Amino acid sequence: MTSQHAAICHGVKVPDSPFLTPQRIQRINAAQYEGQEISGALSVVAKGDKVLELGAGLGIVGAVVARNAKPGKVLSFEANPSLIEHIEKLYKANRLGNRIEVRNQVLVASPEAPEALPFFVRSSYLGSSLVQPEARKAKEISVPTSPYAQVKSEFDPDVMLIDIEGGELEFLRHASLDGIKAMVIEFHPEVYGRDGMRECKSILSRAGFKARKEHSSKRVWTCFRDEESAAPRPNGGWSTQIEALEGAVVVPPGQSEFVQRAGVLAADGAYCATGALWRNGRALTVPPDMPGEPLAQRSGTWLWGGVLWMHFGHFLVESLSRIWAAGQVSEPYDGILFIPKRPRFGETVAPYQLDVFEALAPGKAIACAAAPERVERLIVPGQGFGLGAMIRGTDPFRSHIATHFGASIPADGPEKLYISRSRLPERRGALVGEEALEQRLAEEGYTIYHPQAHSIPEQIAAYKAARQIIAAEGSALHLVAMVADADTCVAMIVRRPSGATRNIIEHLEGFAGRAPVVINELGRVWKPKGAAKPRDWMGELDFPAIQQALAAEGFISGGAGRWAPLGDAVVHQRLGDKYEEVPAD
Repeated sequence: MTSQHAAICHGVKVPDSPFLTPQRIQRINAAQYEGQEISGALSVVAKGDKVLELGAGLGIVGAVVARNAKPGKVLSFEANPSLIEHIEKLYKANRLGNRIEVRNQVLVASPEAPEALPFFVRSSYLGSSLVQPEARKAKEISVPTSPYAQVKSEFDPDVMLIDIEGGELEFLRHASLDGIKAMVIEFHPEVYGRDGMRECKSILSRAGFKARKEHSSKRVWTCFRDEESAAPRPNGGWSTQIEALEGAVVVPPGQSEFVQRAGVLAADGAYCATGALWRNGRALTVPPDMPGEPLAQRSGTWLWGGVLWMHFGHFLVESLSRIWAAGQVSEPYDGILFIPKRPRFGETVAPYQLDVFEALAPGKAIACAAAPERVERLIVPGQGFGLGAMIRGTDPFRSHIATHFGASIPADGPEKLYISRSRLPERRGALVGEEALEQRLAEEGYTIYHPQAHSIPEQIAAYKAARQIIAAEGSALHLVAMVADADTCVAMIVRRPSGATRNIIEHLEGFAGRAPVVINELGRVWKPKGAAKPRDWMGELDFPAIQQALAAEGFISGGAGRWAPLGDAVVHQRLGDKYEEVPAD
């Protein structure tokens, strides 16, 4: 040992720092410090992998992985600013600067996260956390956040290492784990209890991860993704496969919950994972119990459609995710069978849904099972589309949509459309000033289009005919992505901070081959007073900025007079005293 370092672990020299006690130095030298996490990480990280580390601590775990496993890159996040200097010193001492990087930020999976979060620093860095301690004293500081979705998209990690002192439960509740092949994670039941730890493990299990017993314990999991129960992938795997079951049992949900025990069972009660609905790397339908006999019997051969949503956007993106098989199945079948997302809707299939199915699978019966039933023969396609990584769709799904969706419906309508939300209920998330925007766009030759006032065939015809479409962000753009001409220019006006924006952008880009022009020009954002969900927020249009952006992209002439701001009086007339401004982060 030299004076340049105080300890050494798996060949990594650890410089002296105020955080190294004699006991900690001894544990580091004995390879006992974070020993289980290190051994787990070294067992799953392969040469060239990209590793995302949440909670760098002293930097030792990430450095050991970077030095010994030879990953392509390690990107670490550490909330405690007092550790950053010493972490970077450790990296430099081991000449790892080109392979590992640390950022003093909190990586947040929730799409509604603020730009900074409170962080509670205790005298021992090990106890510092995003969770405020109940008894022990801690200094509260503010730490900037970084959006996980963006980091994941840009960095594209293969492996994740998570040790964030109790923050892992909230992170897993919102995080997409698509593309992650392995993970090492420490649980902290002292923060969220045993139920919280069980929830963490359940989320990982539903995402297809299985713990490696030789490197796992109750509090630390080293887990690999089991491909058979993993999330669907747009480039192959079970998302493009079809299986047929004799005597399958279809089980609708018993309660209206986010994650539901529902789906398809084989005749012997075994769960058919191919029939599950996934969103953002998480299964929303999980294995149900085998229902008791006697069961209603459905004769004939049916194609499994999955979960039937009444919400227009979710219906298009999630209820149509298996329709691709309608053009792939060679044997005759009687119809398409669904289960309701909300049990209260029972067997209901809305008229607009029947119109969509007629445009995609002409002449086929559509049924929704309100109670468990046994099906004589059920053809179960994989999920070819959905929210998150599946939003671009599989090749078979995109091909079926392009070939069949409204193929017999001729284009009919104006060349310039503005798709409005101004006549939808206020609580669906409106734009403050949209009526004024409609007037200004009408002067530019745009037809103001309210899709809810038109049938599905009429909407398809209009979107096919349009050459330029400006739209308030919303579900209508999912239909535009599916049926509009690839040469149609689309501009989307963002109406509130939302994770849905990215899904719409990628859907349009994946199906039409070009991303929409995104107009994110809101002067202020307003919410109902008191507790309110972000979907109820309303954005106030910044007219001068919108005019400039639309003119720059060729959607309007730009030669008209300047679009004046709304003004406080107009805004107050629209909102009254029921709303309050959302503070800028």
